[in-house]
Amino acid sequence: MLRPNPIEVEKIWGKENWVASTLPNGLQEDLKAYVGGDYPLLVKTIQAEEALAMQVHPDDEKAGLYEQSLGGTKCWYVLSADEGSRIVYGLNGVYTASELRMAVEAGNLADCLRYVDVSAGDFIYLPAGTVHSFVGGMRLLEIRQASDVAYRLFDYERGRECYVERAISCIKSDMVRNVTKAPGAFSCPYFTLEDISVEDEYSGSADKAPSKRLPCDYNLLYVIEGSGTINGESAGDGDLFVLEPGESFDVSGEFHLLKIIPAGPKHR
Repeated sequence: MLRPNPIEVEKIWGKENWVASTLPNGLQEDLKAYVGGDYPLLVKTIQAEEALAMQVHPDDEKAGLYEQSLGGTKCWYVLSADEGSRIVYGLNGVYTASELRMAVEAGNLADCLRYVDVSAGDFIYLPAGTVHSFVGGMRLLEIRQASDVAYRLFDYERGRECYVERAISCIKSDMVRNVTKAPGAFSCPYFTLEDISVEDEYSGSADKAPSKRLPCDYNLLYVIEGSGTINGESAGDGDLFVLEPGESFDVSGEFHLLKIIPAGPKHR
């Protein structure tokens, strides 16, 4: 078991804490050495003080075409949120590329977006191709494919470059689901999540990925909240541990844990 050293990343809208990353622009050397190469997921906590740019991540096909990268399917787990917090979660209708382009040029993109109120404990699945953003005053856990590629549609006149044509080409209007409370268990083509509640003692083991296509199937164990020990090591809110496939772990204390298992197509 490994507890990798997190990497703090400052953003124009707040900050991120990368707790599992082997990306070149946020490389945890200890994680890469432990798993023996690249890890297929990127896990980070997000502290949002201001709004995120309206943006979209490409799918595997478009990311390979534009960036020689993985796509950007991900999810958000709302750890905390101020009253009245909301996110942009897809479009509020079906729009042509021309209609979206005109909305961006006219400064009316907000009229095309779907806004959803969120609170602590909410879960949002964001398949690649989903237009999304968030306001300030919230803290999120983000689990995604190992890619940091995003194309901005609108950035609140912050002076950063937007990639409107690429963003529009990546948008998929039929991918949005409803925001729900954390489901307890969730699977998509790229990762599987399992909530674990511990009141005193708990013993478990890391799963093995169901597909031999994965170059790395090490599990992650993230502490959403609580305190105690995991395999004898003290642990608390925001800690993340890496488990070898099939490795057993013993938990003592009161915890809300999230087990993260990579799945899906082999990454580049």
